[in-house]
Amino acid sequence: MQEKIIILDFGSQYTQLIARRVRELNTYCEIVPYNKFPKEKEGIKGVILSGSPFSVNDPNALHIDMTDIRGIYPVLGVCYGAQFLAHSSGGKVESAGTREYGRALLEWHDESDLLFKDIRNNSIVWMSHGDSITHIPDNFKIVASTKEVKIAGFRIEGEKTWGVQFHPEVYHSEDGKILLNNFLKNICGCAQDWTPASFIKTTVSNLQSTLGDDKVVLALSGGVDSTVAAVLLNKAIGKNLTCIFVDNGLLRKNEFDDVLRNYEHMGLNVIGIDAKEQFYTALKGVKEPEKKRKIIGKGFIDVFDCEAQKLNDIKWLAQGTIYPDVIESLSITGMVIKSHHNVGGLPEKMNLKIVEPLRLLFKDEVRKVGRELGISPELISRHPFPGPGLGVRILGDVTPEKVRILQDADHIFIQGLRANNLYDKVWQAGAILLSVQSVGVMGDERTYENAIALRAVISTDGMTADWAHLPYEFLAHTSNEIINKVKGVNRVVYDISSKPPATIEWE
Repeated sequence: MQEKIIILDFGSQYTQLIARRVRELNTYCEIVPYNKFPKEKEGIKGVILSGSPFSVNDPNALHIDMTDIRGIYPVLGVCYGAQFLAHSSGGKVESAGTREYGRALLEWHDESDLLFKDIRNNSIVWMSHGDSITHIPDNFKIVASTKEVKIAGFRIEGEKTWGVQFHPEVYHSEDGKILLNNFLKNICGCAQDWTPASFIKTTVSNLQSTLGDDKVVLALSGGVDSTVAAVLLNKAIGKNLTCIFVDNGLLRKNEFDDVLRNYEHMGLNVIGIDAKEQFYTALKGVKEPEKKRKIIGKGFIDVFDCEAQKLNDIKWLAQGTIYPDVIESLSITGMVIKSHHNVGGLPEKMNLKIVEPLRLLFKDEVRKVGRELGISPELISRHPFPGPGLGVRILGDVTPEKVRILQDADHIFIQGLRANNLYDKVWQAGAILLSVQSVGVMGDERTYENAIALRAVISTDGMTADWAHLPYEFLAHTSNEIINKVKGVNRVVYDISSKPPATIEWE
């Protein structure tokens, strides 16, 4: 039985960070919308209520009935989660007048409290809230305060329920990881035995049980996710797995041949399909990003479905979907942030069932599993690459000529990162072909040609990211190389925006 912590998401920008910290403590957890508590209760050891951009006093605030949660499972409310616990129990939450954002010193009042065991007095915690809890019911006990916030931490007598006004999951909260570990270990009684090795053992067993003797076709991309998914499936079902790698005309330069060569000695059965013209035809004249994603996604499925028909008795389509794909494809408000070809837009009449062995892992967890599986460092350290490929790095409509320009520019950038020992210091990098042209001068002639944006970010899991501070000398050299060697480009810019508010990709 898989032990797990359920994180109820009220829309906080930090929800994914809570999950990251819980998993770093070798405890499996799942993020679910605030109003979608799992019907299957087996294995649930505790519940965490996330923060939220809402005030509990807003007419549109996100409220739930806690009857089947409180007193049954240990509960930890974080920021809005703590305010909701107080508010829904008859306490009072009021506007703090000014938003409190940043560091504060925490003072605890009860050294015997299980949640605050080994937390240092006056340790730094991270605050991010506009409301404060100003009154709590009689069965609530204040266990921590800051200079500005009297009720910075409380517990409810008679049940294993706590609330904290600060964010223990944020790096700036010095003892935040200790607090979360106290909740998992001392309060929830978690075994904390969820590791890459245990994930592989459980996943292989589950795949064998689910798939049996069925045959599976895998959407191989050459990236980290599909590589690890392929090796896991190969470990589980061996010869019943067929990998299909599609050249959709939106890959990096030489990617099709390079990927097929990389898998020659891995014992995988790989079929390469040239479908460039099919994708170019479908994308002709389409400029809207979401529409392009859907077309590319449908194109992948159509190709896989067609190729599966040529194979005998294929029942399943395997994909390298990972957790950020799942989280970012759906929001608690129902608004689509972005769709992925391996999550959204699947045709209703698809002839294959879906298996996604990595859908509950963050990217760095996928890499850890890959290392445990013995996959070569060269493959495991590859940067993430968007499912729709260069289709979402070409702003506006996609043409073979634009693909050629972007492939050449991107190749210079990526090879330059490798040659200067910068590739492994960056989470993700790539070039973007902008939808504008600009005036330039080459020789004695004026030009009116394309602009390329370079993007390189530092991140842990892709959920948040900061721009990489690449050396000026490197950027200057890369710009000169692109302008001099890529026909059709006369300007190069560097993207210095973080995520949020921007995203890593431009579309």
